[in-house]
Amino acid sequence: MTTRDTLGPINRHFWLTRSVARCMGVSLTEAMATGRITEGDYARMVTTCRRADCADRCQAWLAEQTGVVDDAPMHCANAELMNRLR
Repeated sequence: MTTRDTLGPINRHFWLTRSVARCMGVSLTEAMATGRITEGDYARMVTTCRRADCADRCQAWLAEQTGVVDDAPMHCANAELMNRLR
């Protein structure tokens, strides 16, 4: 994963972040409701995704998923946190 100086489109990265979590069986809304992450954590996840240069790879990864997976894709900028939430 590489980072860039400009941020990608917020809507795309919001949905990529939620979709990767969903493929892992993680509800980010529930994680906030139960105090596992804060609203600020969630916002930072989306911003981290927006700064990363892996959106096309994440989108391709998501298209290949047919069930719940155990781990976030290695190229995901939020993989460590996603894996902890799982």
